[in-house]
Amino acid sequence: MARSFFIPPSLSEYIDASWLRESEVLQELRSETAKMPGGGMQIDAVQGQLMAFLVQLMGAKKVLEVGVFTGYSSTVVAMALPSDGEVVACDVSEEITSIARRYWKKAGVESKITLKLSPAIETLDALIEEGHAGSFDFAFIDADKANYLAYYERTLPLLKKGGVVAIDNVFWDGRVMDMSNFEPETVAIRQINEHLHKDERVELCIVPIGDGLTLARKR
Repeated sequence: MARSFFIPPSLSEYIDASWLRESEVLQELRSETAKMPGGGMQIDAVQGQLMAFLVQLMGAKKVLEVGVFTGYSSTVVAMALPSDGEVVACDVSEEITSIARRYWKKAGVESKITLKLSPAIETLDALIEEGHAGSFDFAFIDADKANYLAYYERTLPLLKKGGVVAIDNVFWDGRVMDMSNFEPETVAIRQINEHLHKDERVELCIVPIGDGLTLARKR
């Protein structure tokens, strides 16, 4: 299950056997999603474990998610939060997120998750206008790539000082390295990578897990 652009399948199997801890509910969600069209959009299990570890390490209580899909990332993070923790999850699909809702209930975390079904830019703008700036501990961006930069620029004000935003798919299966590739999504990923590299508002690192995960800590 552990997939990375740089890690061969044999090592991925060893990683899963040696480090991966995945609950039965998460295994069931992963199995169901893998059979769906577009199931490859699901985050890697090891990546989910890392995100859960980070929110626990930070003592996070309030998390923002841009892009829910079938709910693996929101479920694994909500499971790691304390009983009074909260995930504000943004998506546009009632159909796909109905699967997420089902697994939130199975995992016993549905009370921790608030689903916002509207374009994420609108939701993020509303959160800022409603006074939530500087209140989130952790954020995860994994939605349509064309709007990554817009999501990031709205997410950063919502984070506390010291808060962390994780941005998925920053390797884009290696296509970002091909400077002759001008596909819109590739260009958008390249743009956010370049923007973050120059952004002095954050501390920055890259985790070569899954399809590449950027971590940026707000100064």
